[in-house]
Amino acid sequence: MSPALLEVAGLSKRFSRGGKGFAALDGVGFSIAAGETLALVGPSGSGKSTVARILLRLIEADAGSIRFEGEDLLRLRGGALRATRARLQMVFQDPLAAFNPRATVARLLDDPLRIHGIVDRGGRPTAIATLLERVGLAAELAGRAVHEISGGQRQRVAIARALATKPALIVLDEAVSALDVLVRADILRLLAGLQKDEGIAYLFISHDLGAVRAVAHRIAIIDGGKIVEQGAARAVIASPASATGKALVAATPELPVTKETVS
Repeated sequence: MSPALLEVAGLSKRFSRGGKGFAALDGVGFSIAAGETLALVGPSGSGKSTVARILLRLIEADAGSIRFEGEDLLRLRGGALRATRARLQMVFQDPLAAFNPRATVARLLDDPLRIHGIVDRGGRPTAIATLLERVGLAAELAGRAVHEISGGQRQRVAIARALATKPALIVLDEAVSALDVLVRADILRLLAGLQKDEGIAYLFISHDLGAVRAVAHRIAIIDGGKIVEQGAARAVIASPASATGKALVAATPELPVTKETVS
């Protein structure tokens, strides 16, 4: 059996609030195989986004280990870390907040191509047009500013930017929660298609089991900084074992499971 693409074990992180410390993460562990989608699901404040920020090395863990493509991610520094970041990308909930809203789409997509030396200057306009086409956008959109395009288009641009470095894993942190129902469905179909065509793995972070059901192979439920349940998406949604899982299912009107659930 081939090793997991990503292996997280014993991940812990404490923060201070009002002069008192609290555990944001307490011994979190999970794995993701190549080409698989693991949904990390939990209520607000459960620790989901802290996991994402540690994976991207935006903050440092207090304890635990992360192995990505066989390397100890938490020990990487300098050039080795930059090289690994090309293989591990993130899509945020709100691209308008994550990016300079006055930057053009072309500038956003040019940056990773330039920083990681993927395409020389002369080839970047063609590479940018190709990236836009891969996410269902017209090449002409490249000249528009980020604030001038719709929310759905911005999220597609964010996905295109993540794809630019040919990642093995994309972390999607509430990436569809701010979109309306029809646009959300389009983005979920796009993600599923990219995974099928290119074998990309996803860590799909969400509180919405309706969206999770459309894309996830497995689910890990987190609450109070701890994983309280893990299993196949179909099984967890159909018959959650944890109190948190039961509450999440009850809060999603279109659940329980249907034949369309990813298994």
